[in-house]
Amino acid sequence: MVKKILLGVVAVVVVAVVAVASYAGVQISRFNASMDKVYDVPIPEVVRSTDPAVIARGKHLTNSVGACSGRLCHGSDLGGGPTTEMGPVMVFSPPDITSAGLCAAYSDGELARLIRYGVKKDGHSLMFMPAQDFRWLPDADVLAIVSYLRTVPPVERPNGPTAIRPLGKILDRRDAMVLDVARRIAAAPVDLAPPPTPTAAYGKYVAHMCQGCHGEGLSGGPLPGAPPSIPTPLNLTPDATGLKDWSFEDFDRVMRHGVRKNGQQLNPFMPIEAWSQFDDVEMQALWAYLRTVPPTALGNR
Repeated sequence: MVKKILLGVVAVVVVAVVAVASYAGVQISRFNASMDKVYDVPIPEVVRSTDPAVIARGKHLTNSVGACSGRLCHGSDLGGGPTTEMGPVMVFSPPDITSAGLCAAYSDGELARLIRYGVKKDGHSLMFMPAQDFRWLPDADVLAIVSYLRTVPPVERPNGPTAIRPLGKILDRRDAMVLDVARRIAAAPVDLAPPPTPTAAYGKYVAHMCQGCHGEGLSGGPLPGAPPSIPTPLNLTPDATGLKDWSFEDFDRVMRHGVRKNGQQLNPFMPIEAWSQFDDVEMQALWAYLRTVPPTALGNR
């Protein structure tokens, strides 16, 4: 009898393992096929501007809302960031986007398409770069970013490795992470932000920059599949486990200086070098929007 029970248990385990392996294989195959797809997205007719005001706007957006110059992104000189290991999910290394790197290979229109649609020069999808978080920028702002990038001094630094591993491919197909970017946005309607004002209406768009880590509902919690070395994103909703008792001054301090209300320093994974460069309108708009988000307990993302 005991032997029969054990054999039954083994059989159940074997069936479960086969089912999981089959499911994983299907999702990985679908991810690979999607990344092989070539998107027929027209290249916008964009020509860089030499207007100092346009370039200044582009520099601001690149360093703040775009977070391109963050320590874990393309770096302060935009010459490429460090390699980050995320266990079975992926390894990624933000590339050199100066005139010695990506900008040398892309036309102005191709850069604009990359920003707006997540489509690379060869028509394939971007991997991991969160174009979905800032495609709301008006055309004038996209032009400003392109124009500024053309002024950045070239940096000669080799790019590190980037690869999506099996668990990352599965998480992407389950919509737990966005790694195959163009699949989500290349054919989706573009919802452009209104003119910048310190209101929740504008802050709703700025908040897209937070959703990649803090979740669509902004309630934070562990990142799916992330190793223990990756800190748990905090709850940004007005819940007791989040920002319920915070003032704008508390929020402004954590965004600009990385110091929480209780005096603790934020984990360096949080890119305050980018958020600290928000102007007053962006900061107030984001705070105004966060106060309108439904209170949600930490971890519901």
